[in-house]
Order: sequence, then structure tokens, then C-alpha cells
Amino acid sequence: MTRPSGEPEAEAVPRDVTDWWATAVSRVRPGEILLRGYPVEQLIGQVSFAETVWLLLRGELPTRAQGRLLEAALVAAVDHGPQAPSIAAARMAATCGLGLNNAVATGVNLLGDVHGGAGQQCMGVLAGLEEAAAGGADLDDAAKKLVAEYRATGSHVPGFGHRFHPYDPRRTPLLDLVAAAVADGEAPGWALRAGTALERALAEGRSRPVPMNIDGATAIVYSELGFPPELGRGLFVLSRSVGILSHAWEEKSGGVRIKGPLPRRLLPSYEGPAPRDLNRPESGGNGSGSA
Repeated sequence: MTRPSGEPEAEAVPRDVTDWWATAVSRVRPGEILLRGYPVEQLIGQVSFAETVWLLLRGELPTRAQGRLLEAALVAAVDHGPQAPSIAAARMAATCGLGLNNAVATGVNLLGDVHGGAGQQCMGVLAGLEEAAAGGADLDDAAKKLVAEYRATGSHVPGFGHRFHPYDPRRTPLLDLVAAAVADGEAPGWALRAGTALERALAEGRSRPVPMNIDGATAIVYSELGFPPELGRGLFVLSRSVGILSHAWEEKSGGVRIKGPLPRRLLPSYEGPAPRDLNRPESGGNGSGSA
């Protein structure tokens, strides 16, 4: 049976068909868009983008304080200039005549375990410290033990230190916001305690501390807000996409074609053999290679 519009009656469609992409995120029908049950026209102008991100990921709207804290973390990580490989790649892609969607995808696809993954990794470390503390361990002792394990293998603790900034200017504003949220009962405080204990452990015995970077600070924010580590990386990708888009658009608007990783007057260092002539003996026989 069909409706006058030609659409099949809902009863005529087998449930295994409509369940194929069953979702609790949204319902879209002619003239209707529900996001987690809320009509989109009621959200427009009333709910911020960060709050909408929370709604779609978590199923309910955040409190105002939670929404502000999420927005602060998203703002903090939007950009880090063309020295960031993801942004440089997006800019190069834009000069090759690709559309913005391709350029942005090029940049985003560089965000993996090494470039862009430290926040997720730090969230896992913080959770491990909290688990140790919940089991009765002293938090500072657990942090010192963890730092010793990383140093023994020559590894960097994710979320700490920065190859560019002696002190990451994004750290303190984010941690201050988390501390305020904890004081107001809007965040539990465990990740903030674990992160600062780890920072103290890293500084012990050193003339120069190893301060927390943006990955560590946002790891604390996302952990305090209850996001699992993998979503922490997803939120970083969402945030950094803004900078990637901005840089790709700037480069595309500049009109310069095919910019490589080095200015044209520079050439990469060559470490191969010196120039040599090809001197191959003439091949004989029928070329079969058999005697």
C-alpha cells in the first residue's frame, strides 16, 4: 500500500529494513528534524555549537557549566599554525587545485597516534592513575612510578612537554576553568588531581619542569566531563578541523599553485651516490638467459 505521495506506508516496510540504520541520534522526516528528540528549530539560536556536540554525542544537553568547559577546550585546540603537519598538508593540498573538502580531509587524515593522538593517550594515563588511587595507592607515588617507567624506556609521557613552547599558554586557562567547575560541583576533580600529580612527578629532580601541553590540558577537561578517550581524540579532530579549514581557505584564496614543503629556492639535501655514468655491457645471445 502507498500513500498519495507515492511513499510506502510504514506498516508495509519490514522492520529489518528500517532497523538497518537504526539510530537514536536523529530522526529526519519530511518537514521534521529531531536531534536526540529536540526539534532543530528549537535548538537554533538557543543552544551553542559546543552544547549541540555534547547533545549528539551524549544524548542529553549539558549543564551551562559543562557546555562552557567543553567549548573552552574546543577553542583552545583550533589551530597551531603551518608548522603543524596537518595544517601544512592541507595548505599544500589547496595549492594543488583540490576542493576545500579534499584539502580539509588531507589535513584531518594526518591526525593519528603521533600527531593528534597524545590527548587520547593522556586520557588513558589519567584513568590508570585514578584506578591506582581508587585501589589505595598514593596518587603522587603512583605518578612517580609511572614517570619512572616511561623514562626507563626513553618514552615521553603523553600530554606533557612541547617541542615549540617552553610553557604552553593554553594550559593554565583550561586548568583554571576545570578547578572552578570542580569547586562548583560541575566536575568530579579526579583527572585534574591526576594530571597535576603527574606534572609534579615530571618536574621532580629537574632544573626545568616539563609542563603540561594542550593535549594534557584537554585530556583533563574531556576526562572530567566524562568522555571516553577515543571521543577525546574525536573532539580534538573536530576542534583542529577549524584551523585546517581556515588555513586551506587562506592558501586557496592566495592563488599560488603547487607549493611544496620547501620554498622553491631550496632543495632537499641529497645523500645518495655521486653522479655516475650508466655503463652496461651489451646483452648477447637470444636473451633467454640459458646456456
